Amino acid sequence: MAANILVIDSQHPQPHHIGRAVAVLEAEGVIAYPTDSYYGIGCDIFSKKAIERVYLLKHRDRKKPLSFICADLADITQYAKVSNFAYRILRRLSPGPYTFVLEATKVVPEIMTTKQKQVALRVPDSPITAALVRGLGRPLLSTSASDPEDGEVLIDPADIKERLGHGLDLIVDGGLQLNEPSTVLSLIGDEVEVLREGKGDPTRAF
Repeated sequence: MAANILVIDSQHPQPHHIGRAVAVLEAEGVIAYPTDSYYGIGCDIFSKKAIERVYLLKHRDRKKPLSFICADLADITQYAKVSNFAYRILRRLSPGPYTFVLEATKVVPEIMTTKQKQVALRVPDSPITAALVRGLGRPLLSTSASDPEDGEVLIDPADIKERLGHGLDLIVDGGLQLNEPSTVLSLIGDEVEVLREGKGDPTRAF
């Protein structure tokens, strides 16, 4: 049975709609939701059951950790080791279309870290995403809502329902969302390395 679509105001998300989506996440559910770059698929990063469902839905190698979304900079410091160097860059670029690779703290579940104990996290400039993370009170796993068969990133909630709805519990509809992946920056060792150039201007990190 395909997931229901829940239409939410992208700039002023209705609290009762956010509450419904958060209830799904708290029940170890998997949702699709808009960010400031593309539609993501996510769940509570502390739900092994839900994370396993995401890996199955995406046909993704479990040795490749997924990124996650924090509510704000204070939230990031709970899950990543942030030096003064890294903090200045995070403060400059967040919220925004940037994903940062940092050393993980012990709070992060092992399934979310690399062998080097690193994590990829971000704070999107999206009222819906911010409301979901704050409502949940924990980070939200994030991976693109793409078709596992051909890799096409889906920008329309109706297409997400058609192709991925069987593996989702809810689709949060914030309207059409262009496929503009975030820029990925490694801040390991107090050096900036551009791992992927996307929507965010990487020169702002320097």
